[in-house]
Amino acid sequence: MLRIYQNTYRRTARKAVVYSTKVVCCNHSTLCNITMQPRRKGAGGQWEQHHSRNHEHYLLAGNQARGWTIPPHSRGYGMFVVRILKGALKLRYLVLGGAIGGGVSLSKKYEDWKEGLPDMKWLEDALPQSERWSQFSRNLIEVGSVVKNAIDIDPRLKQLGEDKLSEWRSWFDNRLDDALEAADYQGNQIVETKEDIKSKATVAALGIPVDESRKKYEKLQSQVETLQTEIMNVQIKYQKELEKMEKENRELRQQYLIMKTNKKTTAKRIKKSLIDMYSEVLDELSGYDTGYTMADHLPRVVVVGDQSSGKTSVLESIAKARIFPRGSGEMMTRAPVKVTLAEGPYHVAQFRDTDREYDLTKESDLADLRREVEFRMRASVRGGKTVSNEVISMTVKGPGLQRMVLVDLPGIISTMTVDMASDTKDSIHQMTKHYMSNPNAIILCIQDGSVDAERSNVTDLVMQCDPLGRRTIFVLTKVDLAEELADPERIRKILSGKLFPMKALGYYAVVTGRGRKDDSIEAIRQYEEDFFKNSKLFHRRGVIMPHQVTSRNLSLAVSDRFWKMVRETIEQQADAFKATRFNLETEWKNNFPRLRESGRDELFDKAKGEILDEVVTLSQISAKKWDDALTTKLWEKLSNYVFENIYLPAAQSDSFNTMVDIKLRQWAEQALPAKSVEAGWEALQQEFISLMERAKKAHDHDDVFDQLKAAVVDEAIRRHSWEDKAIDMLRVIQLNTLEDRFVHDKTEWDQAVKFLENSVNAKLMQTEETLAQMFGPGPWTRFAQWKSLTADQQKRRSVKGELDKILKNDSKHLPSLSYDELTTVRKNLQRDNVEVDTDYIRQTWFPVYRKHFLQQALQRAKDCRKAYYLYTQQGSECEVSCSDVVLFWRIQQVIKVTGNALRQQVINREARRLDKEIKAVLDEFSEDEERKAQLLTGKRVQLAEELIKVRQIQEKLEEFINSLNQEK
Repeated sequence: MLRIYQNTYRRTARKAVVYSTKVVCCNHSTLCNITMQPRRKGAGGQWEQHHSRNHEHYLLAGNQARGWTIPPHSRGYGMFVVRILKGALKLRYLVLGGAIGGGVSLSKKYEDWKEGLPDMKWLEDALPQSERWSQFSRNLIEVGSVVKNAIDIDPRLKQLGEDKLSEWRSWFDNRLDDALEAADYQGNQIVETKEDIKSKATVAALGIPVDESRKKYEKLQSQVETLQTEIMNVQIKYQKELEKMEKENRELRQQYLIMKTNKKTTAKRIKKSLIDMYSEVLDELSGYDTGYTMADHLPRVVVVGDQSSGKTSVLESIAKARIFPRGSGEMMTRAPVKVTLAEGPYHVAQFRDTDREYDLTKESDLADLRREVEFRMRASVRGGKTVSNEVISMTVKGPGLQRMVLVDLPGIISTMTVDMASDTKDSIHQMTKHYMSNPNAIILCIQDGSVDAERSNVTDLVMQCDPLGRRTIFVLTKVDLAEELADPERIRKILSGKLFPMKALGYYAVVTGRGRKDDSIEAIRQYEEDFFKNSKLFHRRGVIMPHQVTSRNLSLAVSDRFWKMVRETIEQQADAFKATRFNLETEWKNNFPRLRESGRDELFDKAKGEILDEVVTLSQISAKKWDDALTTKLWEKLSNYVFENIYLPAAQSDSFNTMVDIKLRQWAEQALPAKSVEAGWEALQQEFISLMERAKKAHDHDDVFDQLKAAVVDEAIRRHSWEDKAIDMLRVIQLNTLEDRFVHDKTEWDQAVKFLENSVNAKLMQTEETLAQMFGPGPWTRFAQWKSLTADQQKRRSVKGELDKILKNDSKHLPSLSYDELTTVRKNLQRDNVEVDTDYIRQTWFPVYRKHFLQQALQRAKDCRKAYYLYTQQGSECEVSCSDVVLFWRIQQVIKVTGNALRQQVINREARRLDKEIKAVLDEFSEDEERKAQLLTGKRVQLAEELIKVRQIQEKLEEFINSLNQEK
């Protein structure tokens, strides 16, 4: 007899789950242990049974089996049941163990992958949470339940009774829960490798081969990579938003610092606003007077020097940032760069025409800034030029920066390369002279100390512009190289002003680098300080004073001189602009006393409103006017095809109506819809232009807008195109209309006859004009106007006489002449000594026969005018042939239906689409200053623009002077 005493499970030294069951042996009263554990790797997951006394026990496990004693007489039957249970348990453990192990392994694989992803927490608010992985996890959890429900107890167990069967199911559920709990707790310490567990889980739980499972896993991995790519794309998409947030954050921090400032920092804030206001004045002057003549005499620091002398490096050292692109021996500075230096809590740079701030403490922003500078320089060079006069304005703010405005110019060259424009050398000289000729410009003359002084080109140019040296500061660069290569005594002469004939306010020596592109400004400045501390050249005999070295001392000296000159000259410049403003206002009052000074921007806005008002008027045109305009335009586009390709060819055939049906259907299926749309578009264009012309005749019309309005309308019409689906719609309508071959009432019949007569008369007039040119004027015209016939006209008249005889004998002659008729005409003319060939006769015959045919058509139309009732009673067998009237009635109906459809399309769709096109063109023109300058011209516009500019400059100058006086 066997009694279950205790069920446990524990972990062995090999980290495998071991299940242990304590039982009471049937043969002895002692307590026995039966241990069940999975076999080692390769044993297929079967269970071993270990008994402490090597006794084989048949176990009834489970909570329901506790305390149940098996009688001796039913032992055989019980052993049979236990064997069945043992097989079932093996099978369940195999399936459940594989499923649970596979689920744990896949779950761990996902967790490992998830931990390896980059931190994307910033996207939690921007992106919706994906349900993909949640669904995958739920599917893994459901594997256990699916397997559990799929495996049923052997049917032979049913004989134990339905109550026993439910007990076995309950026992199995409990063991399953225990197994799941153990797997969750021990899953991360399973001995088998992840790949083996994954393979076994695939085979056991999903019932598919390992290769197929691997394919599914690879597919899942591919989906993960796709998801990661999408996340990165979203990150790029929201990069601009992040930049805006960073900018707002900097502004908030700056406002916070301003709120905490005391009286000392208030002065710094005033100084910063001073330099910003002064820079704005210079920008306004650049737009007002691009030639830098008398009006632009405000102080600035002009950085000049030979190419590769280190002038850009000096400017960067003063600005404390590597803000300019670099090249090895290549000309990098191709346009003037105006750099406004100001104090600020953060080291940032910003272009005048953009809102983006570049953080100069970040290498990525510095690289972007250098690329933008290079891009703007190359964009300013047009027409094959190498250098440009266009100014690139930039502001650099940072702690400890000296307030000033510097202009970096292209380096002066002595020899041009083959890839430069032929006028590059002269252009650089002229540009440099323009800037240095300003009597209030501070010239920062840069000389390379590592080359011979005699090779300098800039010193002679500086001496011409400032011979007394009252506004020149001399800077010797690369003195670290000069100490090794040059004569020390020669360098001392340069820095003491005894070597060059030019004079200067001060002489300075700086070191701008160690020849490494990647060195930061901090590293360069530290290298400079160390050099001047240890250099024997600058300490021997005390020839060079300490304040004459380092970039820091240079920037202090330049800033001090800059503000001194600003205070001396600013009020004088303001007075000059006051006088200029007074003169311009007087001139305006004398020429335009009743008009207000309106600049191009204001005039453009006014013209924009008038154009959009005309578009609104377009939608208010009556339906009748649209019908008349569209009908006229349609017949103008279609009349030639009707006569040449339908009417005349059908008249030549034996079966007029059949030919007409064929020709009309081909026409409606191919060319007619497109021609109709073309006619509708031209009618819309014509009506809109006529509205614009009528607006010109208004009493309050301002002709200054005419050129702009015409350009906007032309560009919008050029871009606009009719909707494509309109052609298909018209094709269906036209085909259905042409199917009707019967005139329904007398009114329509009379209208068709009138339409036929008008159309034939118009074509007859064109034919008579052709004949008049071919045969010359008539006798009365020749007599009254003293004109005579040419030889060709006389010959044509002779041929016409013979052709008229043919038509007189046969009024229903075909459109072409036979060979016998051509021969007869030619021989008759030969008797009169007129030599012609057959082609000449045919050319004359064509307009003659056309006139004859059209005259007959008019006669038929006259006969058919009162034949409607005969037509309704006899149809095609009517004695009077009125087929051409029916043809023109059908064409008239097509034109009416088409015109109605086009009118609805214009009112409902095309007018609004044209309105959108005009608005788009106006928006583009509003951003294009060159285009506005071309389209809004005249003395009135130019005088107003100049007056507005002068007023702006004067107001900014007065604001700056007030702030400057407050600082004193």
